[in-house]
Amino acid sequence: MTPSIGKTLMVALLLCAACSVVVSFTAVSLRPLQEANALIERKRSVLQAAGRFSDGADIEAEFSRFEVRVVDLESGEFIDDYPGDPLKLDARKLARDAETSIALPSGGDPALLRRRENLTSVYLLRDDAGALESLVLPVRGYGLWGTLYGYIALSGDLERVDGLVFYEHKETPGLGGEVDNPSWRAKWRGKTLRGADGDLLIEVIKGQVDADAPEAIYQVDGLAGATLTSRGVTNMVRFWLGETGFGALLVRLGQGAQREEGAS
Repeated sequence: MTPSIGKTLMVALLLCAACSVVVSFTAVSLRPLQEANALIERKRSVLQAAGRFSDGADIEAEFSRFEVRVVDLESGEFIDDYPGDPLKLDARKLARDAETSIALPSGGDPALLRRRENLTSVYLLRDDAGALESLVLPVRGYGLWGTLYGYIALSGDLERVDGLVFYEHKETPGLGGEVDNPSWRAKWRGKTLRGADGDLLIEVIKGQVDADAPEAIYQVDGLAGATLTSRGVTNMVRFWLGETGFGALLVRLGQGAQREEGAS
């Protein structure tokens, strides 16, 4: 006997409902594990940027040496009474909310972010004497196909790059996707950020850097066949190290270092 359309539909609906319950339960039950894994990957990226990661390294032990602070990007001051866990601060979410971010004018938005969050987390590594050894900053900016997310590490004197790493992007494999290539990332280490007048000169150029040129200290080899990605990385780095990004924080940390040197 042929089943009625009503019974067929009822079975289909029950099956869909059961599958929805299973999927929802799985998603909810796995969420803590997913969040924990995301946190581990964030720590790994910070260590990679600072040159503190190696295969087989104890990520938790290495990362425990870092001081995680929430900074007000407008003033450059640390938020000592931040109510949450600085590691779990979601800068992307803050940037989408008009109450926790600022709109960027088209002429002042080279990284094509549209909005910049008011608060974000940064990572400081200090030596045994308490002097700043490395500062790791979260950065993001538009490449060719989408936004690149990563970290840039600065030397303790805030004058050079210790490392740059991306943990999420949509760039073309073999072209813009070469931002993941360890050999290209290694070219950033030791590059000088600013000229004698304080202007940001760090950039990814088109082609290869002429090692004998005076400006070579500010330049990184371009990504072959990925001009827009290369330009996007330059715009990203200059934005976040500039006045609208971490500029105020860098000034405050630099002044603090000068005071410490004067006292010693």
